[in-house]
Order: sequence, then C-alpha cells, then structure tokens
Amino acid sequence: MPDRAPWTRWLVLSAAVAAADLATKAWVSAAFTAGDVHVITPFLNLVLWHNTGAAFSFLAGAGGWQRWFFIGVTLVVSAVLVAMLRRSGGNALLCAALALVLGGAAGNLWDRVTLGHVVDFIQLHAAGYYWPAFNVADSAITVGVVLILWDGFREARAARATGARPEGR
Repeated sequence: MPDRAPWTRWLVLSAAVAAADLATKAWVSAAFTAGDVHVITPFLNLVLWHNTGAAFSFLAGAGGWQRWFFIGVTLVVSAVLVAMLRRSGGNALLCAALALVLGGAAGNLWDRVTLGHVVDFIQLHAAGYYWPAFNVADSAITVGVVLILWDGFREARAARATGARPEGR
C-alpha cells in the first residue's frame, strides 16, 4: 500500500483540534446552564454562550439566514485550506498553521450544522472590560492565522535577503 502524501499527516492535527474543541464544548454544555458564569481567575471566567453569528457575534441577530451563510463560507474556506495544505510542501510552520485553522473551522462548522449556533465558553476580562466569549476552535484559528502571517513575513524577509521573490508568489 502506498504511503500517504505528506500533507495528509497534517490532517491529524486538524482532527485533534476539532476533537478537543468538541469535547470541551460538550463538557461545558453538560456542566453549565446558558448564562452561567464561573470565575476561574481574576481575568478568566468560564461561561456558556450560544453564538449564532461569527466572530464577536457578527450577524448574530440576522434572523437565521446567517447560519447557512457561515456554513457555506466555512466549507469554501476549508476547501481552500486543504488545497493550500497540499501545496505547502515541506514548510512545517505553514502546514501546522493551516492545520490549526482547518481544525478550528471544522469544530465550529460541526456546531453550526448540528446545533444552529457555536458554543463559546472562555471569557477573558480586565479592569471591567470583557473580551467576547470564545472556544478552543477560535483559539486554534487565531494561533493558525498568526502563524500564517509570521510565515509570510519570514519568507518575505528571506527573499529580500537573497534578492528573490517569495516562493509560490
């Protein structure tokens, strides 16, 4: 049997992110009631929040059509991420970043498809200011995007140092 393409190995990371996201959401959903706030530290609460919108509850009150819109956008973005992962070759940083974003997207997609909303439960706050609640998937997406940007800057710097164009651009 032929060995899997190297890029497919990164799908394990995506699956692990999605599994961790769904497991933590299931735990919080079983342990908390919507609106519960459990103070963990002076800057961290665990809450149960159902977000029908996207980041920062964007379009949350749009009447329901946004669920299908976000499902469609997530499916398209996921296909693009898989295509990018296939082309990323041996760039481990970029592969890890894409896998994190893909896994996070999968976790939130599962919620949208099965529940009609995304379960958020991590709430950070300081000096009376509260960051909107988020989840493991959102964290993975954020870290992945930061790593994608870092990789792009790193490639651009290396290209400037050698006088070449960044690879694949």
